[in-house]
Amino acid sequence: MNEMSKPSTAAVTGKEHWTNKGDVKLFLWNKCAVDPAKALGTILFVHGSSMASQPTFDLHVPGRADSSAMDWFARKGFDCWSVDMEGYGRSTKDRDNNAPIAQGADDCFEAAKYIQKLRGKKALLTYGISSGALRAAMFAERHPELVARLALDATVWTGEGSPTLAERRKKLPEFQSKNRRPMSKAFIHSVFDRDHPDTADRKVIEAFADAVCALDDSVPTGTYVDMCSRLPVVDPEKITVPTLVMRGQFDGIAAFDDLIEFFKRLPNPDKQFAVMPGISHASFQQKNYMLVYHILWSFFSQPEPVYRG
Repeated sequence: MNEMSKPSTAAVTGKEHWTNKGDVKLFLWNKCAVDPAKALGTILFVHGSSMASQPTFDLHVPGRADSSAMDWFARKGFDCWSVDMEGYGRSTKDRDNNAPIAQGADDCFEAAKYIQKLRGKKALLTYGISSGALRAAMFAERHPELVARLALDATVWTGEGSPTLAERRKKLPEFQSKNRRPMSKAFIHSVFDRDHPDTADRKVIEAFADAVCALDDSVPTGTYVDMCSRLPVVDPEKITVPTLVMRGQFDGIAAFDDLIEFFKRLPNPDKQFAVMPGISHASFQQKNYMLVYHILWSFFSQPEPVYRG
């Protein structure tokens, strides 16, 4: 067992923060085990369509070492932040909208402004998963000065070749007819069962389902509508920051050929494409989650090039 994979045991204390987007209150969660001024970098974690930030990035499962990604990265010296998008978790849920991807990019911007006001004018290491990757990519496209490095996990570009999206489109009229869709433990189970069996432990799935449903009994439909009817929503040629594309071996949303074409169009030569073996869609909840951590840690801790040609 190398130093990267050794379980860490030191407690990391979380602290809640709040910022505003007009009348909307956005909940932020911070974990840092060092003096923030001396952190290796500041990470903003961006959640996906069906789960708020804390279940996704700060999940605690008895007997599963380093189950919380935020704790693990905090112990490695990073200042870790997550934000509940409008319509999710502890953020405002009562406005008359379906929280589309573009609105999530706005939420990322407000979170970034708050973090910079608190921590100083330093660009963020930004990680997004699934529709959170699209939110993060749109945020980086609009505000490259705020993003030092961008990691896109389980993302899509055109959606071509995605069996999950093809199946989801059958329910597009239903998603378009309302702002929110029900959330349940059965739905969380389906996320893990739809692509490939046995990529996640059942106790982790149960803990994840419990944490998700403790915060939300419904979630917005906007990201589903966007991913089923409005792709592409980002232009890779306009994403100028260093970028990592992460694709699970069995992911039914992130079609391989679609992502290769996206990757080819990224203009910054500081870019990587990682295929994660044994991973389906919810990377941090998979059996191979430590592999995911390592890939992301390597990219976020990579030295900046000294020669650019």
